[in-house]
Amino acid sequence: MPMSAHVCVNGRISSDRDAVISVFDHGFLYGEGIYETMRTYHGRPFLYDRHMRRLRNSARMILLDIPFTDADLASQVRDTMAAANLNGHEAYIRVLVTRGIGELTYDPKATPTPSVVIIVKPQVDPPPEVYECGVRCVIVDIVRNHPQTVNPMIKSNNLLNSALAAQEAIRKGGFEGIMRNYRGELSECSTANLFIVKEGTALTPPLESGLLPGITREVLFEIGKEVGVDVREQVLRDNDLFSADEAFLTSTTREAVPIVTVDDRTIGSGRPGPITKKLLESFRRLAFAD
Repeated sequence: MPMSAHVCVNGRISSDRDAVISVFDHGFLYGEGIYETMRTYHGRPFLYDRHMRRLRNSARMILLDIPFTDADLASQVRDTMAAANLNGHEAYIRVLVTRGIGELTYDPKATPTPSVVIIVKPQVDPPPEVYECGVRCVIVDIVRNHPQTVNPMIKSNNLLNSALAAQEAIRKGGFEGIMRNYRGELSECSTANLFIVKEGTALTPPLESGLLPGITREVLFEIGKEVGVDVREQVLRDNDLFSADEAFLTSTTREAVPIVTVDDRTIGSGRPGPITKKLLESFRRLAFAD
């Protein structure tokens, strides 16, 4: 039987069934808020400082005050994990900060006190065959938000753009939906960053292509230098993906997943490639290091 989540809402920890937040919270009413998703290795939140840096950057971009220090939040996360009683399982952690409770108005003065929610539940890894055999992704028709609308650099609770892309991918039988930007360039997946491999070099769209700067994406640039793999940004289009030697997606909860088919076209050999495997193995060594 799967274990349920435990939730900390503004300092009060409860089971998922008892966790409540006001319907007048502007995170619910308008999607006004930000979040971070983390996971643990050896029971410790991985790359916590980087996630907090990105959370604060998202907050600055929507003029939202963060009402805690990184250390304060880390303590609340530990308390919520302890209440969840994960019995040796690694944890999935989601931290949400919203504009808070207020009247039905967009005026920030109506919401002087942000709401803070921490969700902890067992981390569920993709099955081994996802990494051993790779996955099929699809290019979706939903276009990634224009940076001058809801900037993808903001890890926002307002996820309708990504949700619609993911739902289209599900309807088409894809593991993930690959999104283009308004210029027709590849940007990212609905819940992951995108990489291709060409002649031994791992390429990922630049931030200017309108995407969230993923933490795993960021780390792969560093890992690449250590293991002799050139990882760099490059504007990518459909043909770059279809003609790639390898492709993979990255996210906090799924690490690096090989992509072997896009739409109905085989990528490279149709099997997870050596560069993907090398980067994944190196990432896991870092994650599981004591």
